[in-house]
Amino acid sequence: MEEKKLDVKSIIGFVLIFGILLFMFYQNKPTPEEVEAQKAKQELLEAKEASENQNAHVTEENKTPVINLQDSTAVANYKSTIGAFGYTAPSEGITEIQNDLVYLRVSNKGGQIIEAKMKTFVTYDSIPVYLVKDGNASFGLNFSTSDNRVLNTQDLYFEPTLTENNGNSVLSMKAKVSANQFLEYRYEMKQGDYLIDFSVKSQGLNGVINASQPVKLSWKLKGIRHSKSIQYENRYTRLTYNHEDGKISKLSESSDDDEKEEDVKWLSYRQHFFSSILANDTSFKSADLASVNLVEEENKTDKFTKEYSSVVPLEIKGGEISENLNWYYGPTDVKVLSQYKELGLEDSIPFGWGIFGWINRYIFTPFYSLLSSFLPYGIAIVVMTILVRLAMSPVTYKSYLSQAKMKVLKPEITELGEKYKDNAMKKQQATMKLYNKAGVSPMSGCIPAFIQMPIFYALFMFFPTSFALRQKSFLWADDLSSFDTIYQFPEGFSIPFYGDHISLFPILASIAIFFYMQMTTGQNMPQQPGMPNMKFIMYLMPFMMLFFFNNYASGLSLYYFVSNLITIGIMLVIKKFILDDAKIHAQIQENKTKPKKENKFQKKMREMMEQAEAQKKK
Repeated sequence: MEEKKLDVKSIIGFVLIFGILLFMFYQNKPTPEEVEAQKAKQELLEAKEASENQNAHVTEENKTPVINLQDSTAVANYKSTIGAFGYTAPSEGITEIQNDLVYLRVSNKGGQIIEAKMKTFVTYDSIPVYLVKDGNASFGLNFSTSDNRVLNTQDLYFEPTLTENNGNSVLSMKAKVSANQFLEYRYEMKQGDYLIDFSVKSQGLNGVINASQPVKLSWKLKGIRHSKSIQYENRYTRLTYNHEDGKISKLSESSDDDEKEEDVKWLSYRQHFFSSILANDTSFKSADLASVNLVEEENKTDKFTKEYSSVVPLEIKGGEISENLNWYYGPTDVKVLSQYKELGLEDSIPFGWGIFGWINRYIFTPFYSLLSSFLPYGIAIVVMTILVRLAMSPVTYKSYLSQAKMKVLKPEITELGEKYKDNAMKKQQATMKLYNKAGVSPMSGCIPAFIQMPIFYALFMFFPTSFALRQKSFLWADDLSSFDTIYQFPEGFSIPFYGDHISLFPILASIAIFFYMQMTTGQNMPQQPGMPNMKFIMYLMPFMMLFFFNNYASGLSLYYFVSNLITIGIMLVIKKFILDDAKIHAQIQENKTKPKKENKFQKKMREMMEQAEAQKKK
């Protein structure tokens, strides 16, 4: 029996879907050259870090020595090193400031936040979510003084004052030159708010700070791991920033990257479902940004995903510094970030690009929020899937109708294949002529695929990044925003490209896709020799999906499983109760009797084939 081959429509449809899949899964994968460059850069960074660690005590002694606060001589030496700012007595204290959502610890040394903890969220292993902890972040100003000293506020001691202002907690950190001359960091926390008002101001420092030299704000942070799969988490961990009057840009999430930008409104150090954001009420004149990828492979021991750094020059006006800023430590959640419309922090969420992001942001996100407000989260996914597939059923009908027409023409196309089996060009010309006379377009099956692509990609971005799904369980899945696990391989064992576990939802989705492809490709007729055969495609696609989705959000696999089941059901209904092969055949025969006018595309194709045939004869 002659083996079935894919027709042109199916091949083009397969290429489209396969190309989109490859684009979605591998668009962020570094090239081999980038991998090698990244490894080389990482080795240089490690060597540099080792060198710095070996000489750390020497550097600190030259800069600001570690002070024994009980040693008056050491304290005197410290004050001599920092000059006028030695007015503030050294004190290794910590001040706590918190509301019902965020807990912060601010150090006297540097006046900076040394711990930021989420009070209502935990990691996959039930540990509180920390965005700043154990020295993973630093914040400070670099500036020159009028007596030619180069200082960093991270090395200065600040004097804390904790007060209340209309029910808000206010922490003032001052590095003093005198009782009335100081550099102040001011933190103000409101109840029920993740956004912290933060200002950097100086008073009476005109003549102390050298205004002819730039004052640079430096902010660094290493993203702390929060998820069981560090590679999966790292895929959605990026430095995002708002610049040039609302333009949103990102540094690479898969390799090292750096940029210099102007007119920067805010900087977001996103760690998948949580973000650390520094925003300006106006904007920073410029910013030097960098991101270093710290994840090379999946493992259970690495603690950090990426290392971010930003250097921002601050303006000195009248010899003084005055910047009104905001810190945001909280979830990358559209419900929360949409509250800060003036700052536009909602734009830091990875909805996707172009029309895909628009569909995700304005259709699927609010639609799912509505459903999950009165339905269990897993059931809400099922209901949303049903409604989406029903909305797309006219497209499914068009696709199936095109396949039914091709099925009716199959005997005639087979006959043409036998007649012109030794002349592929003649066979192609005769086939296109038959399509034109019958009123059938082999491209019509591709149009539904084009229409569904925005939906496909928008949902692909929705499930892994929707905060509403984080740590929400359904059936055997503990977390719909991460992969489900029905079997964990022994310690140290992992299958390349598949992982160290078996997820059930991707298996069910792959089975559903296999049966769907049997229904859709099983009707196609043989076409050109050398084309991929149907059996190969029917096994390849589900196999690919099984591997790709094993480490993706279980909510996404649940969607594709239910979606394909519904599509199969819709197609069965169309086949049994809507489409009639006899009527389709009669309509095609009637179309053949009507005169047909070639459109521009058909005319161009015919002319090209005729030219090719003539050239072949020559």
